[in-house]
Amino acid sequence: MRYVTFQNKAGHDRAGWIEGDNIVDMNGASNEKLPNSLLSFVENFETNSTIINDIKAQDKYVYPLEEVTLSAPIPNPPSVRDFYAFEEHVKTARGRRGLTVVPEWYEIPVFYFTNHKAIKGPEEKIEKPKHCSKLDFELELACVIGKKGRDIAADQAEQHIFGYTIMNDWSARDIQAKEMKVGLGPAKGKDFATSLGPYIVTPDELEQYKVGDRYELQMTAKVNGQQISNGNFSSIYYSFAEMIERASQNTTLYPGEIIGSGTVGTGCILELGTEIHRWLEPGDIVELEITGLGKLKNIIVE
Repeated sequence: MRYVTFQNKAGHDRAGWIEGDNIVDMNGASNEKLPNSLLSFVENFETNSTIINDIKAQDKYVYPLEEVTLSAPIPNPPSVRDFYAFEEHVKTARGRRGLTVVPEWYEIPVFYFTNHKAIKGPEEKIEKPKHCSKLDFELELACVIGKKGRDIAADQAEQHIFGYTIMNDWSARDIQAKEMKVGLGPAKGKDFATSLGPYIVTPDELEQYKVGDRYELQMTAKVNGQQISNGNFSSIYYSFAEMIERASQNTTLYPGEIIGSGTVGTGCILELGTEIHRWLEPGDIVELEITGLGKLKNIIVE
């Protein structure tokens, strides 16, 4: 299934799923047995999924897709961990700064926490940070945790995935470069926005693309209609199972938490170089597209 958060005519967020060209409001269609919030739905997914099977949606709870506004599928995740899992991106991005890949990168998947209170959805405006002259996008895939777990083994990790969505880890490269000289991970360079959407796709929908513990998913990015990035998720060095194993060591993962893959090879301007495309400016439209996961589109504003 493809799950969404959408705004009704009053501007309130509602949770639902896509059927054909329509969205079903899960709370209304279930006679309020299901919650208004997709996060609440995921937190009690095992029970809620059995309710869905019995729903016969009434017309008054079904909305044409073109008549609603989609929000980030989970606008208020408990946390967002973003990994650094594509070798091509790591090699190229570090190489442009005169650096090599440290041996430790091949030993453990590493991540940082980004601002889970700065989540943006499809078509939302992204404000260019003040004092930033090197604004960048990052083309990523994210999974949503659907089952609580601690010290999860990699061979059990896929059982904890509710679904997948597109992620754009917006980056102020000049701010990021300065602060990381101190020796910590990115903070203010990433603090202002992370986009998710347009919906969450359950693993069964992607089964046709699965090869081992990877997916053959084409990942592209366009700026103002011009394609500048083209990668494939199958090239990832660490699988989501390995990322979840690492993230859950000595800590508990909860439903609704987001795990980002990191940037696919060619998936940002830092990696491509400004000879391919300049840094982003107000008015630019960025579109990220991944096979089976739709298109995530945002516009940069002052």
